[in-house]
Amino acid sequence: MKVANRLHSVEEYYFSKKLKEVNALKAAGKPIINLGIGSPDLQPSKQVVAALTAGLLDANAHKYQSYQGLPEFRQAIADFYKAHYNVSINPDAEVLPLMGSKEGIMHISMAFLNEGDSVLIPNPGYPTYAAVTKLVQANPITYNLDQSNNWLPNLEEIETLDLSNVKIMWTSYPHMPTGAKASKTDLKKLVDFAKKHDILLVNDNPYSFILNNNPLSILNVEGAKDVCLELNSLSKTFNMAGWRIGMVLGSPEHINAILKVKSNMDSGMFYGIQKGAIAALNSPQEWFDSLNTVYTTRRELVWQLADKLNCTYDKEASGLFVWAKAPEGYKSETFIDTLLHDKSLFITPGTVFGTQGEGYVRFSLCATVEQIEEAIARV
Repeated sequence: MKVANRLHSVEEYYFSKKLKEVNALKAAGKPIINLGIGSPDLQPSKQVVAALTAGLLDANAHKYQSYQGLPEFRQAIADFYKAHYNVSINPDAEVLPLMGSKEGIMHISMAFLNEGDSVLIPNPGYPTYAAVTKLVQANPITYNLDQSNNWLPNLEEIETLDLSNVKIMWTSYPHMPTGAKASKTDLKKLVDFAKKHDILLVNDNPYSFILNNNPLSILNVEGAKDVCLELNSLSKTFNMAGWRIGMVLGSPEHINAILKVKSNMDSGMFYGIQKGAIAALNSPQEWFDSLNTVYTTRRELVWQLADKLNCTYDKEASGLFVWAKAPEGYKSETFIDTLLHDKSLFITPGTVFGTQGEGYVRFSLCATVEQIEEAIARV
């Protein structure tokens, strides 16, 4: 049986392939330290786990759930956005819970893209934007980001492209993979650009609270809901990556379009998980502070590791990673393969995120102090 033509346009996800190699080395007895994957190794709070556990005993827990999520879950999301981003959200019409924001990329693309439509995709950027665009048979148009412009879009340069068929533009600030932060002025320029060219601007925003004292939402820009959607996630902020909890926020018209797709793709999020998510969204400030205390310590050690490897990096960047320039003369994948086989240390090559990532590598902070210290010792 031949596979669908759309599968010829995409490859297996890099980490899916590379981890097979890493796991084979582990099985052969190599003491691999993995600083490549952004999967939080810390635990959710006890309150979150207790809420999940209590939810298991509810009389309605094991029934099909609403496609739109529990009303109290949507209210918790709205309250969270008001408290932390100063954005007013109608919980009944302007938010849709997702089983992780990654599925939202597919739902949004299916809801708004026809075959042959074009999509603006950041380079470097999250690989799923391009993969999903190709899977729905739309046309990816990359726009280059570089360190000289703090990894922000050069809108004047983008406007030299043919934008007549562009329907969606993907952004991600704080930026993945570089950790670059956008100001409210930067976000307003993006919203104005989207309005000018009648483009649906989607900001993917899962890293707001990791080593960042000024969390921003693009929906905080006046009039943004007219042309913007925002994806968010509990994975990184609350150590709940495996729970698969995300959300998309925007105008009722945009949310309803996505719901048409989503309601044909799943049968609702498990009740107990939603209860745990509500508890997470109601976490006190102490939760964020304690999380960032851990990541601050780890990041300082990763900076030491990067120094030992003759890499350079931006200390003002935020997020769950350290994005660094590889030593002069090294290609990204050559450098990381050398470390993997000589030091049993796995980090991510920048080329995973696009051609603009050549010459860069990414270190994850999802490893213990002891593991990072061991990596330093090996180097």
